[in-house]
Amino acid sequence: MKQPSEFHLIEHGIPPVYGPGCRVLVLGSFPSVKSREAAFFYGHPQNRFWKMLGAVYGCAPPETVEQKKAFLLAHGIALWDVIARCRITGSSDASIRDAAPNDLSLVLNACPIERILANGATAAALYERFCLPQTGIPAIRLPSTSPANASFNLQRLVESWKPQLFI
Repeated sequence: MKQPSEFHLIEHGIPPVYGPGCRVLVLGSFPSVKSREAAFFYGHPQNRFWKMLGAVYGCAPPETVEQKKAFLLAHGIALWDVIARCRITGSSDASIRDAAPNDLSLVLNACPIERILANGATAAALYERFCLPQTGIPAIRLPSTSPANASFNLQRLVESWKPQLFI
């Protein structure tokens, strides 16, 4: 039986995190079911995004939404997703259909963004397809922090992400 999300467009619903000191923009593809339930990015407990950031900056990962926002802004990181709405089955990036992009100019016009990082292959491909023609800024594809990317343990993620987060 088909999931309801296969019939209806799902709105992103999570506003971007950004501020005037943000120099790096990290983009995911679209929020997982757990992230949509938590109303914030990377809400699945098995996603390593927050653990990876904590390890990169040598501190405990932030836990609450407010701590996460403060952490991002303190380190000059803006955070959003490429897709504003789509049809998706569960949390599977591979099932994304009928995608419409977020308007990244909202962040790019407000911040001195010097680097765009794509969290995984799908985010990179969607960015290239929908956003690159408007932004003209190539994104750097990094390994996904999703638990589905089992070939990258936390240490490998840190080694891949760390050089790109420091400008």
